[in-house]
Amino acid sequence: MRALTPAPCARYSRAMFDSYIICGTPRTGSTLLCDLLAATNRAGAPDSFYGRKFMPDWAAAWRLPDPATMSERDYAIVYLDAAKKAGKGGTSIFGLRLMRENLDELSSLLDLIYPGLPSDKARLERAFGKILYIHLYRENKLEQAISYIKAEQTGLWHVAPDGTEIERLAPPQEPRYDFARLKGEVEKLAAYDTAWHAWFAEQHITPLRMGYETLAADPAASLIRICDALGIAAPDPAEIKPGVAKLSDETNREWMRRYRVDSTSSLPAFGEGGA
Repeated sequence: MRALTPAPCARYSRAMFDSYIICGTPRTGSTLLCDLLAATNRAGAPDSFYGRKFMPDWAAAWRLPDPATMSERDYAIVYLDAAKKAGKGGTSIFGLRLMRENLDELSSLLDLIYPGLPSDKARLERAFGKILYIHLYRENKLEQAISYIKAEQTGLWHVAPDGTEIERLAPPQEPRYDFARLKGEVEKLAAYDTAWHAWFAEQHITPLRMGYETLAADPAASLIRICDALGIAAPDPAEIKPGVAKLSDETNREWMRRYRVDSTSSLPAFGEGGA
């Protein structure tokens, strides 16, 4: 995606935050949002630097020392410094995409670096400064689960607006409907969102909340809202062009229909098991 020209605005002399964390779950539009923010050239370059399965790849890309050659704490410091540099992308703001399943691990790593702090929030803000927390969620958990399982099965995770593949993690395969798998994924995704809500409450954080449905329907307005919250000049809306497209198709719609039918047929008959 090409860089976006910020709209001139005198009131944005300095960002109000040092960083932001996109607190999400899979298939909530986080790649779209990360690309939009990075393309402003003033809102960092957010990515999943602390995603468990991606950390070895980041370390290799940054040419970090072999972790076996130093203490766990020293390696955590080296990794944090490299992540902060990458997440700033040459700007003054650090951006991080964080899935709920990686939060506890990140907090543990920061506890190695800054021992004795009283909370997750204290550790995160000691590492990244003043943080804007963005809760990115998806209202329709069934659509989210279908999107996730279909991407896993087909290997295709993201495409450009012209249909060009952007991210493929496995060879092409045909998607296979699986009611039990879908049901489990719906429940897991709902549990992750519940866990985010509980964590925000425990940490006394009021995040900026953004639904996938809103982001997908109007990416320009969503980006401008975040820029305004960060205290940086927003791009000209006419120049905001999403770099990824929806993958939803007739397969998604057919799975939704089948799931609803199967959900109804799996319910016990009236009076069954009653006293």
